[in-house]
Amino acid sequence: MIFIVVKFAVKPEWVQRWPELVAEFTEATRAEPGNLWFDWSRSLDDPNEYVLVEAFKDAEAGGAHVNSAHFTKAMSDMPQALAGTPKIISQQIDATGWSEMGELTVD
Repeated sequence: MIFIVVKFAVKPEWVQRWPELVAEFTEATRAEPGNLWFDWSRSLDDPNEYVLVEAFKDAEAGGAHVNSAHFTKAMSDMPQALAGTPKIISQQIDATGWSEMGELTVD
């Protein structure tokens, strides 16, 4: 699996509109056959930061994603709302999905 986390520093005047700006991109990505998840969160420490956690089945699925029309459109739409270049971690890992946390069990 390709596991990716991206941090987006959003301009204060765009922070409330960010979910709307990325809604079409999010929906189209989630519909990709090789997408495992594509989940947005907002930082508790920085109200102007959104965090995207995404995963793709394999390198082929990741390649299809970055070569899609919706990816290209999002990359041209997002800069107007950003305060800086997003920070990313992208790794291929040996997993197929989320596992339960071993250190904390809830019955």
